[in-house]
Amino acid sequence: MSTPRFILIDDDRLVLTFCRMLIKNALGTVGVKAFASPNEGLEYLRSEFSNHDDQAPVLLLLDINMPDMNGWEFLEHYEMLDDGIKNKISIFILSSSVDDRDKERASSNKLVVDYLEKPITKATILRIGMNAKS
Repeated sequence: MSTPRFILIDDDRLVLTFCRMLIKNALGTVGVKAFASPNEGLEYLRSEFSNHDDQAPVLLLLDINMPDMNGWEFLEHYEMLDDGIKNKISIFILSSSVDDRDKERASSNKLVVDYLEKPITKATILRIGMNAKS
């Protein structure tokens, strides 16, 4: 199995920094791209994965509550991407929301693998990193 790559989308730059450090601490040398703007994250997915045959699994950690585009709106835009892109990426909601409706919505969304609560832990990173689809 190849080492997973991570994409982080969260408007909180401190969360992005913490997650990047935690991922590298847990898994060693792995690729981590971080975006404070969901729009920039979507554009990266379009450009990076449209003609890319890399077999490494890609894990996307997505925040829900963001000002310009929330996580649910991101997923609506993501749904319109080419299947070739979507098949390469596993999406995890990473949120501090305590609203059970968010958890239910995530679990019923076919694009979302799991709902993870902030702050993310090393154990969670190891669990999702080791179970990443390749």
